[in-house]
Amino acid sequence: MDPDRTEQAKLIADLREGVHGAFRRVVEQYQHKVVNTCYRFVHEQEEAEDLAQETFVEVYRSIARFRGESDLSTWIYRIAVSKSLDFLRKQARERRGGRFRQMLRFDDGLTELPAPHSTRPDVIHEQRERRRILQRALEHLPENQRVAFILSKYDGMSYLEIAGILKTTVSSVESLIHRARKNLQRWLHDYYKMES
Repeated sequence: MDPDRTEQAKLIADLREGVHGAFRRVVEQYQHKVVNTCYRFVHEQEEAEDLAQETFVEVYRSIARFRGESDLSTWIYRIAVSKSLDFLRKQARERRGGRFRQMLRFDDGLTELPAPHSTRPDVIHEQRERRRILQRALEHLPENQRVAFILSKYDGMSYLEIAGILKTTVSSVESLIHRARKNLQRWLHDYYKMES
């Protein structure tokens, strides 16, 4: 067994046995990425932090049921994605009769985006407008395509990691991302055609 697997097995065993400090190690190891993953879906820092906290509470409560069929990290990110999507569905239900609240707001302080290369207001405005349009395009994707695309493009996860989170195959993830790109291209083409 490789050292990473051995270390993960020990951490899981420590979690199940309630060894002092084991849960804190999990939180410290995964917190940053879990918050970022949640943020990619809800685009509000405070909500993302709340969802990350809910994710770790779920990890703590459910560790005894973790079967080890995937890596611990994959299981944790699956919970984070599920909590984020549940949050968005609840928001949508609360806004019956209206559109979904903006689900992917790239122009509201995304923590991982680099600072603009320009301080010129017209350039900054154009960059924000492009992100807003892309956000609208992403809203039109089916949920499974949107999740796969976000995890790949914005969280930098491999197709194998995404397959584990979505409980599907790598080829299915490839297909989802391919269809997401095609759908985005089609939507953006139609949008710019209407605008011109």
